[in-house]
Amino acid sequence: MPAHPAFSIHTYGCQMNVRDSDLLARRLRAAGFAEAASEDEADVVLVNSCSVREKAEEKAIGKLGMLCAARRDRPALVVGLTGCMANRLGPDVFGLVPGLSFSVGPRAAGPAIVGLVRRALDGAKGMFVPDTDGRTVARSHGHTIEQSDNLAVSRSDRQTVGPCDRATAPASFVTILFGCNQRCSYCIVPSVRGGEESRDPRAIVAEVREEAARGAKDVCLLGQSVMRYGRMGFAWPEDLPSPMGFSEPLPRLLEYVAREVPEVRRLRFTSGHPSGVTDELVRAMREIPAVCPHLHLPMQSGSDRILREMRRGYDSARYLAAVRRLREGVPDIAITTDIIVGYPGETEEDFEATRRVMEEAGFDNAFVFKYSPRPGTPSSLLEDDVPDKEKRRRDQVLLADQDARGQRCNDRWVGRTVEVLAEGPSLRNPARWSGRTGQNKIVVFDPAPGLRAGDFVRVSVSSARPQTLYGELVL
Repeated sequence: MPAHPAFSIHTYGCQMNVRDSDLLARRLRAAGFAEAASEDEADVVLVNSCSVREKAEEKAIGKLGMLCAARRDRPALVVGLTGCMANRLGPDVFGLVPGLSFSVGPRAAGPAIVGLVRRALDGAKGMFVPDTDGRTVARSHGHTIEQSDNLAVSRSDRQTVGPCDRATAPASFVTILFGCNQRCSYCIVPSVRGGEESRDPRAIVAEVREEAARGAKDVCLLGQSVMRYGRMGFAWPEDLPSPMGFSEPLPRLLEYVAREVPEVRRLRFTSGHPSGVTDELVRAMREIPAVCPHLHLPMQSGSDRILREMRRGYDSARYLAAVRRLREGVPDIAITTDIIVGYPGETEEDFEATRRVMEEAGFDNAFVFKYSPRPGTPSSLLEDDVPDKEKRRRDQVLLADQDARGQRCNDRWVGRTVEVLAEGPSLRNPARWSGRTGQNKIVVFDPAPGLRAGDFVRVSVSSARPQTLYGELVL
């Protein structure tokens, strides 16, 4: 084993995977490992994978294959897999990626990672650690690694995972809800991340407080279906009353976090579901100053027939009612969404219904995905009968619609002054800086001397594009 092993983590997928990678980095640093400047300088490379779409898995498999092939020149290199794909493929991944050192599920990864990396550096290969409640731990070359080896992930471990230990960053993520019980027909998340489990509010506040100490001013609370926080197997602590009179767990949590960690000036939560857009939640978004006027509310389709097939639990009328409730109750709210095109059986009529509902909802932004079947989901048993060429056409139509809609939404900000959390130099023009508004809109502006990432500045918006605002600092 190298005297001071260095690691690198390559992350695919959602914000929850970003957060998981932060946790893994913290665990490895605490155990004495160093973070490599690049993958080429690392002794250990981890790939944190996503299984939500086929293309994401293909990218992760390709990346793992290239890393393992690099062993011809770097025979001591350790290559590990974590994330949803590790659970979905199980031990079969070792046949797909010869030379893979280990594979570990996303819930098991935190407590297991240090022991796995150390064993791999000592020469072990083919180790697999599924997500469990501590009953089964790991298999390596056909034998079990005992629980005494500290590879098991317990319920308490999952409830008390700590913050990432990284350089100061103005925005951060904190997981509040593990797993998902929604069981949408196309989604593999419940199979690879398990059922819903809400974290204790005190543990959440402790983590947000540590994120604030590291410089976070904007914290996003994460859950696969975040509005179900506290609904399953959870009772809000009786000794944590709500001064604002909230009774629902998520509004109470937002109030509690905002009150206990005032250094965090912006609170967000994602991803939403229209069933969670209650009067209490709308009031919390309106009356708690730290809660941002932005919600990501996946719709997936505007066709009632397709929504039933998807098992989404609402129709277009209920979805639009939730949007109206938000817009009436929260001034200047920005609403973004996810859409799937080409779901099995989606007709042109279904597609046009999606276009109409998207226009009526007036989304600020939309993320459009072409349907791909995921093994083990109910929809994978259906014929994938929309040709790929047609999926691409529908994708492009919706993106063009959204560009026009996004332009109209952003034009309303021209001439106004907005508060921006500065993030750093713009990716496209390093001479300028970018940041985000409370509505999560990107703003590009010329920096002033002494400006630092994490500063709040006022920007007068002078022009707009469909996904970006441009302006000048108001000094």
